[in-house]
Amino acid sequence: MGIRIIVKDPDPVLREKAKQVTKFNSNLHKLLDDMAATMYDAPGVGLAAPQVGVLKRVIVMDVGEENSLIEMVNPEVIASSGEQTGPEGCLSIPGLRGDVKRPLNVTAKGQDRYGNDIVIEGSELLARCILHEIDHLNGVLFTDLALKVYREEDEEEEDAE
Repeated sequence: MGIRIIVKDPDPVLREKAKQVTKFNSNLHKLLDDMAATMYDAPGVGLAAPQVGVLKRVIVMDVGEENSLIEMVNPEVIASSGEQTGPEGCLSIPGLRGDVKRPLNVTAKGQDRYGNDIVIEGSELLARCILHEIDHLNGVLFTDLALKVYREEDEEEEDAE
């Protein structure tokens, strides 16, 4: 597993739409392994392939729940409900955070690294993470959706008061 360089905004690759994966082979497995290693090294809770410069519909996530690492190929949201507003950050936009309104519960379908169909249900942080990473596959950044964007250090100053 190799650590890949995380692409930073305003790199244009972050604004492009990723392509469907059709080949479930060793190249895809290496990409997934490298993305997981990169995400953990950063450290982050999610990473989409465009963030490492690869325009494929591939995401990895680990929000620290019982499922640990989640890999999804060709993910798409099939259901959502409820509402939550909370802070988000992004490994491709270091130093900024934003308050984003998202569904509270999400169901997404996709495939695993072998092409088998999978369905993931998530709520709260996992729902937010699924949506954030799928947004990356469509060239959307959290700053496009944020009700308010602020620097991380501004948030830390507020916490100290």
